[in-house]
Amino acid sequence: MTSIPTSPAPTSSAAPPPGFRPTRAGGTSFPPLTQAYTAVADTIRRTGLLNRAYGFYALVGAAIAVAFAACLAGFVLLGSSWFQLLVAGALGLVLTQTAFLAHEAGHRQVLASGPASDRLARVLACGVVGISYSWWTTKHNRHHGNPNQMGRDPDIEADTISFVPEDAAAARGLHRLITRRQGWLFFPLLTLEGLNLHRLGFGHLFGRGPVKARRTELALVALRFAAFWTPVFVVLPLGMAFAFLGVQLAVFGVYMGASFAPNHKGMPIIARDARLDFFTKQVRTSRNVSGGWWATWLMGGLNYQVEHHLFPSMPRPHLSRARTIVREHCRALDVPYTETSLWRSYRIVIRYLNEVGLAARDPFACPMVSTYRPA
Repeated sequence: MTSIPTSPAPTSSAAPPPGFRPTRAGGTSFPPLTQAYTAVADTIRRTGLLNRAYGFYALVGAAIAVAFAACLAGFVLLGSSWFQLLVAGALGLVLTQTAFLAHEAGHRQVLASGPASDRLARVLACGVVGISYSWWTTKHNRHHGNPNQMGRDPDIEADTISFVPEDAAAARGLHRLITRRQGWLFFPLLTLEGLNLHRLGFGHLFGRGPVKARRTELALVALRFAAFWTPVFVVLPLGMAFAFLGVQLAVFGVYMGASFAPNHKGMPIIARDARLDFFTKQVRTSRNVSGGWWATWLMGGLNYQVEHHLFPSMPRPHLSRARTIVREHCRALDVPYTETSLWRSYRIVIRYLNEVGLAARDPFACPMVSTYRPA
């Protein structure tokens, strides 16, 4: 993906330095650190952490292929049995791991060549996961360039969930009822996220706007759905087939959402018109998840979110070493570096969403809204 830049919890955050203050627009103002990224990037380059890790990704690809083969073997051996729902759940997990690999290929973490990276990512995203790569690229580019910035980051735009009080206060009808308890409903709603990702991809591919490689992606997605779901509806009874589909989509949606949610939700929101240096913007809006190697495998490297946002093309196995360098750099500059456990990050996300959701009950009952209330 050529346009992506290549360059109260137990956390390791430092105290905010002078100049860190909420803005009226709901964002945050930060002191300028225009040379901070250049310095840390020079260190990272000298240590070779931006070099490709072909052996590692060959291993990841082989493991995913074996996992798909195991799912297929289980499907064939079980036949018409409700134990097929276990295969459906396993398939949801394997598809999420494939999505992680597609994400890394799109960032050029896997291959050095831009065109080759795009081809690999498109085949994995469209032909295996069933999501439009061009839709994801457009959305993800905007997110990486402006994480948690109002009006610029699509990942905090209102959908079923509202991520800023202004959107929560504007919710109406059923959406308003959901928003009032959206923190507690967040993970149950993720069971629908897999279906939503497919819907958004199809909407993009069939939309009137320009779509890169539209015909290729349509062909890959159509082939993927035919290859995945024709055997299911041919082999299994209709009710069991729909149950298989529902379990697979639910597991896929929850796993995807649970892997991406800890990264930025509950971190500072940046005002629409704020102008920040790259280092400040990426570090202050990102949260790492502790756990080491198991968290890295579980989340596809997204547990090192700070380093990933600073160096999107860095291969997954190098992120842990980069973490040490970036943490020391942040400590020297007195820039907060946020890291917490996976379960603690989920509690933070739920609490944050519930606080935002208060605006759907009473706009002035929410402490986040009252902070910016006109005098």
